[in-house]
Amino acid sequence: MRQQFDQQRPHPARMYDYMLGGKDNYAVDRQAIDQLAELIPEAVPLARANRAFLQRAVRYVARAGVRQFLDLGSGLPTQGSAHEVVPEARVVYVDNDPVVAEHAQSLLRPGPGRTGLARFVQADLLDPEDVLARAGEFLDLDEPVGVLLVSILHFLPDSADPLGAVAVLRERMAPGGFLVISHATTRATARVTTRATTRATTAARPQERERPRASGGRGADRTPAEIRAFFGDFPLEPPGLVQATDWRPDRPKLVGDWSLPSSLMAGVGKKAK
Repeated sequence: MRQQFDQQRPHPARMYDYMLGGKDNYAVDRQAIDQLAELIPEAVPLARANRAFLQRAVRYVARAGVRQFLDLGSGLPTQGSAHEVVPEARVVYVDNDPVVAEHAQSLLRPGPGRTGLARFVQADLLDPEDVLARAGEFLDLDEPVGVLLVSILHFLPDSADPLGAVAVLRERMAPGGFLVISHATTRATARVTTRATTRATTAARPQERERPRASGGRGADRTPAEIRAFFGDFPLEPPGLVQATDWRPDRPKLVGDWSLPSSLMAGVGKKAK
């Protein structure tokens, strides 16, 4: 059954698309983000810094010879996604949200200017065996893969055992594969963003005040050491686990650059050959 797009209700994936300068969003999504930006001015720059990290990491992994990517908790394949950064690579996007799935299938449908090397799978990253079985229909999992877990793990509580799910992914990765992770360092940041987004989405559609849709929810309060644990025994590529903006930046920081809060850690690990 096709998921009906609700153009009257903001959706986190479309809101993120708008923050990144995309066009796959509705007026209600733009209104929600505009209100969110008034409450948390760093929200949009932080989203863009996170996407910039993903792009730098994908380029880094591709330069190491990897031509396959598995993007887990991907949201929409929006601006600057892996298949745009490395058009010649095979990419599988995975998300369990049915609205994201419907949008993504449309965005990746073969057409002019599309290589046909990107696919979408609606699945739950907490069921890694299912994810790998379905991704393996398009990717060669006996060869190195770049596995992307970008700004998703901090939405998964320890009770859901994301550490165990990621351990299965690491075990099944071929030698030479890379694990790319960004993760908020504190639940407080996620709570503030959730609270602000709730207020913004409620204001965007006040008649449904009793059930606003927010872009956060349960969070996980993890220290840098706990974030490092997701990499297991994978050695980290230099500069290690650092603030997202400090992971192999494209240029030196300049006077007047936006100063982002120290809340988003990022790193890339490689499975030994």
